[in-house]
Amino acid sequence: MLTIKDIAKESGYSVSTVSRVLNNRRDVSPEAKKRITEIVAARHFVPNNNAKHLKQNSSKTIAVLVKGTSNMLFASIVEAIQKRVEATRYTVSINYIDEDDNEVEEAVIVCREHKPQGMVFLGGNPKFFEQSFQKVNVPCVLVTNQGATLGFENLSSVATDDEAAAEYAIDYLIGQGHKKIGILGGDIVLSHTSKQRYFGCVKSFQKHQISFDEQKYYEKSSFSYESAYEAMKNLLKKAEDLTAVFAMSDVTAIGAIRAIIDSGRQVPEDISVMGFDGITMAEYYNPKLTTIQQQYRVLAGRSVEILLQNIDWNVVPMHEIVPFHLVQGESVKKINAFNAGD
Repeated sequence: MLTIKDIAKESGYSVSTVSRVLNNRRDVSPEAKKRITEIVAARHFVPNNNAKHLKQNSSKTIAVLVKGTSNMLFASIVEAIQKRVEATRYTVSINYIDEDDNEVEEAVIVCREHKPQGMVFLGGNPKFFEQSFQKVNVPCVLVTNQGATLGFENLSSVATDDEAAAEYAIDYLIGQGHKKIGILGGDIVLSHTSKQRYFGCVKSFQKHQISFDEQKYYEKSSFSYESAYEAMKNLLKKAEDLTAVFAMSDVTAIGAIRAIIDSGRQVPEDISVMGFDGITMAEYYNPKLTTIQQQYRVLAGRSVEILLQNIDWNVVPMHEIVPFHLVQGESVKKINAFNAGD
């Protein structure tokens, strides 16, 4: 485990200088502060419950604001965040809102009423941040959405590149011979995540010179089984020629598969289905889902590490992109050019 002595040795400064930087003291040169904070950030250093912390009588709270109550990826990230925070002097409070609600206005209320030391946003809409994030005065980390372009001094981000991942998903389906591809996703006006993934899909279609009729092949769905089931039923009615579906979450994919089966068709024999997230259930569902897997443990771990660095040492905001992976399951079938249609 990295210690203050290790940081001192690597930086070339004394232990006392490192200590002053970590305690955000002003009696240290800008050069020393810059060098030491760079090492702290690069080495993912997080303090243990040391003597200074043990002297504090009151517990410190990190608020986690979660958009949506049915997002199983977020549930996994929340669990991982809680486990990570348990090893520190902080406690976690979880706050759930609807996936289309304004998370920043909710954060303002949470800050005013509960006074957390920092905050983690699971899901977010940049429009809401641009409008009112200046009212939030504690260190924050935006998880699963990128925040670098927002330019706030107290906002970091750890995310998957949603646009690139969705583009990769459609590339994969096209590579399996599919051209008539339906998409199930959220409201691209209200949901930034859905918007980015939609852009990625369109980018893939354009790259492969495949026309995409949004009215026919795109159906709105919230990230829940029930909503996905109904959305898939609607998609089957208006796009009878589709051979594959890209669902913008694994939960949506599972709801879609049930609707396909209830319509008398099979997955993947009649219609292939591809998900997004890589939740645990995707591996055990029948058929096992082909999906884009986000590394939820990395997303959770880095978000906590960065937030604690921001809180304890006033480290500058960091913005990281976590790689995604394709998991090849059993829900996508390769078809020939004749079956794929024109």
